[in-house]
Amino acid sequence: MSQTSAALGRIQPSATLAMSARVNALKAEGVDVIGLSAGEPDFDTPDFVKEAGIAAIRNNLTRYTDVDGTADVKEAVMFKFQRDNGLAYKRSQISVNSGGKHTLFNALVATVDSGDEVIIPAPYWVSYPDIVNFAGGTPVFIEGPASQGYKITAAQLDAAITPRTKWVMLNSPSNPSGAAYSADELKALADVLLRHPHVLVMTDDMYEHVWYAPTPFATIAQVCPELYDRTLTVNGCSKAFSMTGWRIGFAGGPEWIIKAMGKLQSQSTSNPCSISQAAAVAALTGPQDFLEDRNAVFKKRRDMVVAMLNDAPGLDCPTPEGAFYVYPDASGVIGKTTPKGALIDSDEALIGYFLDEAKVAAVHGAAFGLSPAFRISYATSDEVLKKACTRIQEACAALK
Repeated sequence: MSQTSAALGRIQPSATLAMSARVNALKAEGVDVIGLSAGEPDFDTPDFVKEAGIAAIRNNLTRYTDVDGTADVKEAVMFKFQRDNGLAYKRSQISVNSGGKHTLFNALVATVDSGDEVIIPAPYWVSYPDIVNFAGGTPVFIEGPASQGYKITAAQLDAAITPRTKWVMLNSPSNPSGAAYSADELKALADVLLRHPHVLVMTDDMYEHVWYAPTPFATIAQVCPELYDRTLTVNGCSKAFSMTGWRIGFAGGPEWIIKAMGKLQSQSTSNPCSISQAAAVAALTGPQDFLEDRNAVFKKRRDMVVAMLNDAPGLDCPTPEGAFYVYPDASGVIGKTTPKGALIDSDEALIGYFLDEAKVAAVHGAAFGLSPAFRISYATSDEVLKKACTRIQEACAALK
């Protein structure tokens, strides 16, 4: 008889974290494996952010803070939203949490009841449906295939909304595909949502500053102010500022949602790390010019990886407009066999083959809800990426 909860039974371990753990175990055994499964920038946290954290320690800012963030960090988040997105919030409309995943978890668990539907475009970040399932809701998936640039259309969204729809989740630029919605595309989705006033909108903008599209980044409450009162705009410090381990995520939105999130957080984690909050103030209000330089590096890596994967027999790799992932369509290799006679009958079998034979770790597309495909992160050096893509090319060429 199981002694764990029904809620725990509704979720699966994170596929991306599981692959990262497997890579670390192989490396510990001395295996020459290249890990491209983790979504983590390889740049260091900027020095001015580090110094703010060190100063917080020296100034003894090491005690409990308000549950969902200090006044200073909330003011910094408000400043960021106004500067970057033209969104004006009060402190009572800001929640600061222990990472972006925590922000999403709080929002969904605090608002979703059994039977509520949450619309999730696929491919999606692996945690979205599991958090919805944990909360007792029902994920409703809309596929945005490669032929649509891994994005959904307004017509698809309209067809998916029912009287039970509680949230629509948007992620641009996307993890895993790097797809980015333009302001016009968001406006088309917003026009649908305006016809369904019972639907809340959650937009995950974590990769906002990892952006290559010719048009500026936009978020839905910015392009459609009429949705402001029912949109939760989620972001964080992890990706843009290389602060994954600092664990700071945040959101701006309706006061009732922010208050509900704070109530949940008061009985779970309590406040985010006080030192990390001080560092986040520096990150959000300090120099931003380094972001452009880092994007130039990411864009160069993207172009190299896309070109090399498109030279791999059977792979078709679209060019992403943001984030630091590619999501190649693997239809052309499904059904082939490996040199050892194993059938590649799924994208999970394919990434198993890559790991076992090419010693390259990726994450299979089924984990992101759209197959056959796989995700690799190009947030590592040119040398490592070239070596990994060469191994993938050779592995694909060896299939029969």
